[in-house]
Amino acid sequence: MGLGQDEENRFYHKTEHFDSEHTEKLSYHYKEIIKLLGENVEREGLQQTPMRVAKAMQFMTQGYQQDPEEILRSALFKEDYRQMVIVKDIEIYSLCEHHMLPFIGHAHVAYIPNGQITGLSKIARVVDAYSRRLQVQERLTQQIKNCIQDTLQPLGVAVVIEAKHLCMMMRGVQKQNSVTTTSDFSGAFQKLATREEFIRLISTKLH
Repeated sequence: MGLGQDEENRFYHKTEHFDSEHTEKLSYHYKEIIKLLGENVEREGLQQTPMRVAKAMQFMTQGYQQDPEEILRSALFKEDYRQMVIVKDIEIYSLCEHHMLPFIGHAHVAYIPNGQITGLSKIARVVDAYSRRLQVQERLTQQIKNCIQDTLQPLGVAVVIEAKHLCMMMRGVQKQNSVTTTSDFSGAFQKLATREEFIRLISTKLH
């Protein structure tokens, strides 16, 4: 039997830390932006909006304060396992650096260990650390691959990202159903057979 909402809340504590000086400066500028857009910033619904946006933007770009390589190094274990390790369907929430609109999707990451492994949650945290920045999907894909390759020195790394971009959906061509897919491979995944196995596994529902 699942927990009720009140019981669930007892086990969940949302923690956010904001730089007070940055928050005040950002809030001031967002207040000015709202004015320039033609709105009344003193209207009841907008009075706290500049502060809310200032905090939201700091949260959505918190990856600048995180070291993805250190995240991986914090949980390294010696293990003689040389088969594919896949963490798929990692949720991505990022901001396109061209229009600062969100792009949302999933990352599928695999590596073949070469004497050491990392905690599975660390792979997801690396994805999050790079996603929570102003990004383009192509660079994000490469950064995740390079970080894992450089830090773990595995036999190979594979990264595939599928995402929908609100800059395409809300403005510009306004195409609602388009999905952008990017990929990057290193080492053993540059071999066709290994790459095809990875693609097959991330495309198969095993649960």
